[in-house]
Amino acid sequence: MTAHDPVTFDIIQNALEAIADEMFVAQRKASMSAIIYEVLDLSSSILDPAGDIAAAGAGIPAFIGVLDKAVKGILKKFPLESVKPGDVFASNDPYWGGVTHLNDMVLAAPVFAEGRVIAWVANIAHWNDVGGNVPGSMSSEATEIFQEGVRIPAVRLFDEGRPNQAVFDILYVNTRLPDFLRGDLWAGIAGLRIGERRVLELIAKYGAATYVAAVQDYMDLGERRALAALAHLPPGTYDFEEEQDSGAIHRLRLTITPERFTVDLTDNPAQAGSNNSSREGSEIALQLAFKTFTDPEGPGNGGCFRPLEVITKPGTIFHVVEPGALGYYSEVEIRLFDMTLRALAHHFPGVVPSGNFASICGTVMGGKHPDTGRHYTIVEPQIGGWGAWQGQDGPSGQFSGFHGETFNCPAEIAEARYGMFVDQVALNPEPGGEGQWRGGKGIEVHYRVRGDNNFLSLGYTRSRMPPWGQAGGLDGSLNYVELLRTDGRRERYSFATNVVVNTDDVIRIVTANGGGYGDPALRRREDVARDLRNGYVTEARAREVYGQ
Repeated sequence: MTAHDPVTFDIIQNALEAIADEMFVAQRKASMSAIIYEVLDLSSSILDPAGDIAAAGAGIPAFIGVLDKAVKGILKKFPLESVKPGDVFASNDPYWGGVTHLNDMVLAAPVFAEGRVIAWVANIAHWNDVGGNVPGSMSSEATEIFQEGVRIPAVRLFDEGRPNQAVFDILYVNTRLPDFLRGDLWAGIAGLRIGERRVLELIAKYGAATYVAAVQDYMDLGERRALAALAHLPPGTYDFEEEQDSGAIHRLRLTITPERFTVDLTDNPAQAGSNNSSREGSEIALQLAFKTFTDPEGPGNGGCFRPLEVITKPGTIFHVVEPGALGYYSEVEIRLFDMTLRALAHHFPGVVPSGNFASICGTVMGGKHPDTGRHYTIVEPQIGGWGAWQGQDGPSGQFSGFHGETFNCPAEIAEARYGMFVDQVALNPEPGGEGQWRGGKGIEVHYRVRGDNNFLSLGYTRSRMPPWGQAGGLDGSLNYVELLRTDGRRERYSFATNVVVNTDDVIRIVTANGGGYGDPALRRREDVARDLRNGYVTEARAREVYGQ
């Protein structure tokens, strides 16, 4: 065996993926909050000394893209020569490497071998409450980040293995859910410790030089695969624009060459409210779209994104500047991810499915628990319908590709942990998304409130502009929340903060059906009959769109 033995490289590279997955499992199993241990709103990664991703674990793809940028943010503040064994760093501040919003806490630790940093282990998870002016720390009314919670600007949580108790105390006192935050924090630390131990075992077995060479080889493989995909695309400049629910127009310009995939976002609206993304967050959205389009099966490491270039303008929604708020950053990024795929579908027909529900559909509910009297907060992303493509109906009840391999919270867990009943979980029966191949169905969930003076906050896009159909397929339906009051009133929302809900009010969550593909008149009779049996289409709608 030599330091450049390809078999050994392959073993190390696969071992790194397994280690990142083990970190993920350890954090999940130790966490207190259902959004982590059930929804899997977390991610883990192993990185090289410079902070580039070497291997990614399970979880949210958009979160994995945070971790390299967060470690590089830490290194800007703490040069590598000042980092010591036993250090652990924390950051949730998007202006200090946190990238997303204050609810998402990044933890990172160096791995030392032979007296130097040879790797980083890192993870990120959504914490249900980090302070701020509303429970859940996500307000659609926020105008400054100071209103959104406690800011942890890339600080040492442990200094050479010694806990910095002041930081722990600041975190515990700035949340409405201190027990849950404490458990989620230490679960993240446990994940790092597992990762560090396993990387050191790998280095002890194969040697530091072979480990480093294997990581570099893996990144070079990612770059080669991305460049090979670009070489098959027609070079050129491709413009696209899309109207948003607000009436604003988002624009991008794609420039493709055999060596480069450049996305120019400079011509976009100014930052406003809490619907903004950091520059790094916009880069993540484009990284996901780029990988989906060029090489979805290849390794998701730092090398595969080397050909991608992102151009932004400070002060716009895709490059917020301090002190702009970022509570609903996710809706800006998922709009960019979806628009990029739509632009590629427009210029390169047939390569991506029709539009999906394409919203995180972040739903925050809580109040005084009717059984325990303690404050509770539910933070839930929602699942919805994916778009159809040629030869295949869209999947139903899935998270968006931006959100990745995550799950909805089971009704049994929600009822056991939180102060609400779940009266219904069903597929969305509304029309929309019909075609030769139909879009997948969204969901309709009913939460019944069990106490007075509870609250509801939410942020949904695609509430006015539906998922797009292709090749004659019909557009999908819309995302929204409807409150069914006990006095018979109905209130419809897409963005709202701290709406008061009381006993027996029903929170009706509806997510969109994906867009269809192909002329509905060409759908096979047996497929229409199956849709009728499953309740996916009514007889009247089948006659209207399918002529059957």
